[in-house]
Amino acid sequence: MAVVSQEASTIVIIGATGDLTRRLLFPAIYRLYALSEWPQTQIIGYAVEDWTQEQFLAHIEQNLKQFEHNYDETVWKTLASRISYISGDLTAASLTQLKSKITPSALFYLALPPQLFGDAAEGLGHAGLATETQGWRRLVVEKPFGWDFDSAKALRERIHQYWNEDQVYRIDHFLGKETTQNLLVFRFANRFLEPVWNSNHVRQVQITVGETLGVEGRWRYYDQAGALRDMIQNHLMQLFTLTALDAPSTWDAEVLREHKVEVLRAVRPILPNQVDDFACRGQYNAGSIGGQNVAGYLEEPGIPQDSRTDTFAAVKLYVDNWRWHGTPFYLRSGKRLAARYSEIAIELRDVPPGLFGKSLSNWLIFRMWPDQCIDVVAWAKAPGLQLDTRQIILATPYEKVDEPDYTAYEQLLMEALKGDRAYFLRFDEVEESWRILTPVLQAWSEGQPEPYAAGSQGPAGQERLMIPGHSWRTIGLN
Repeated sequence: MAVVSQEASTIVIIGATGDLTRRLLFPAIYRLYALSEWPQTQIIGYAVEDWTQEQFLAHIEQNLKQFEHNYDETVWKTLASRISYISGDLTAASLTQLKSKITPSALFYLALPPQLFGDAAEGLGHAGLATETQGWRRLVVEKPFGWDFDSAKALRERIHQYWNEDQVYRIDHFLGKETTQNLLVFRFANRFLEPVWNSNHVRQVQITVGETLGVEGRWRYYDQAGALRDMIQNHLMQLFTLTALDAPSTWDAEVLREHKVEVLRAVRPILPNQVDDFACRGQYNAGSIGGQNVAGYLEEPGIPQDSRTDTFAAVKLYVDNWRWHGTPFYLRSGKRLAARYSEIAIELRDVPPGLFGKSLSNWLIFRMWPDQCIDVVAWAKAPGLQLDTRQIILATPYEKVDEPDYTAYEQLLMEALKGDRAYFLRFDEVEESWRILTPVLQAWSEGQPEPYAAGSQGPAGQERLMIPGHSWRTIGLN
């Protein structure tokens, strides 16, 4: 957990009446406050709803009772004394009313629909709220950062009219997850890993984020986005770069982010005529999950009957640098799959088969869900008179029962208030990621995704991405 200066500051949540604020931001702030981790930071909610402060506080309290299992009214009352509410739109004239309410150091969190990010950044800047005189000013932007390469570049240009890049914090909550951060620590704090962390020893890397949920009321956004935009371009690309990057010489935000960008720049381009060999898309039909029948995507409320939206996406990437040349990285994510299951799985190359009569390979697995654990799949002698082998799993849960459990948003809110940008995205990370996936997006503008049954492993076509001898790990049964 970051150590935050005790300097007084203000966090302004723009879009404070929305879903992100009620489900994630205020529960995170509440838990930090209950743990005495929240600094001397006042909170201002800002939204278009013409509410009184009492109405806003009642709204937040009601949702805390729903989403926070350890809700304590005494804690809430003391936290509520730090919260105020201002009604207004995204014009500079309206945002100017924040000037007299905030401290010299202030963070503006855009909890808004993505199409409003540029308007909000420009409105704040035009109102003079981006200017740093006696303190710092920071802008937190949620994903998605653009819709494709061109829109991401256009958004960056709009933001940079008033905000310097070092003031901008592009948040991807996967970077706040304990498993994600532990990937870096485990890699670079253990000397025995570095000699084998390359294509000489690593046969393949699989990154899987599987969901059992459907669109869950998000159809307006999701039917325009799909799995490639919603998950692969941001969340899984971040896991990919952290797995593939070279060891930084020092723990510095810019050094770390430069190493991530170097990975993306080294990714082999996917040519238009190769998309089917490097990417697969699917769309779920009706099926059964956990013994319950569920509808197909086209039967979901609000979804057009001719929708070609991908609810499953998989890509194969090659990093053409000295460390990884020849090793495939497979990334996949989908909705209505067999299990909610997330992992980064690294397979080492087989040992020579002559010694034990068969090929044996090891896996190093970083599990993110349902448990946070590191597994080493190894081999040992099977009991008995014969010299035979059997697979063993060395499992290491790295959270203890008595340790505090911080959510991703708690971690990242504290990092943003501290001013540590290591776990936030730089503009060129975003644009390089879009560049890699642009040929896939263009190809998928035509045709239809492959159907797959809800509750399954996903579309059969994902297997065509695998090179001979490789196969996808089973979701939820590993």
